[in-house]
Amino acid sequence: MEKRQDIVLGLLFAGLGIAAAVMATDYTGASGTYPKVLGLILALLGGAVTVRAVRSGRNEARELIDVPAQMITAAVIATIYVALVVPIGFYTASLLLMLALPVALGFRQLLYALTVALVFMALIYLVFSVLLEKPLPREAFLSFFGSGG
Repeated sequence: MEKRQDIVLGLLFAGLGIAAAVMATDYTGASGTYPKVLGLILALLGGAVTVRAVRSGRNEARELIDVPAQMITAAVIATIYVALVVPIGFYTASLLLMLALPVALGFRQLLYALTVALVFMALIYLVFSVLLEKPLPREAFLSFFGSGG
């Protein structure tokens, strides 16, 4: 059961990634580069899941969700995150997500979680705001300082 599920899921993601990359080739200029790269990464990861499942000798049943309460908690936090992105800003909402989710799921090394969250946010800023120059939802707290955000 596990092997078949992984093969189907891997092929599904590989196909979705290839379709996204092919559709992105119709975009004008450099606007298709980002979705094309993401599509190719998705296709490669889906292919890797498929190959791993085919090569695996094990074919035993497994639970789809080990801890349903944690899955529901993660889904609720993700929904709150999506709802907060526009009103408070992408970076602020993302930082709050990166801090709230591990704590809600039982991770108790707060300094480590804060460090990972800050490094991740710095990388996100470099990729989206500096490298890709993509506008993201305005940060609400910047209006308190009179900045345009």
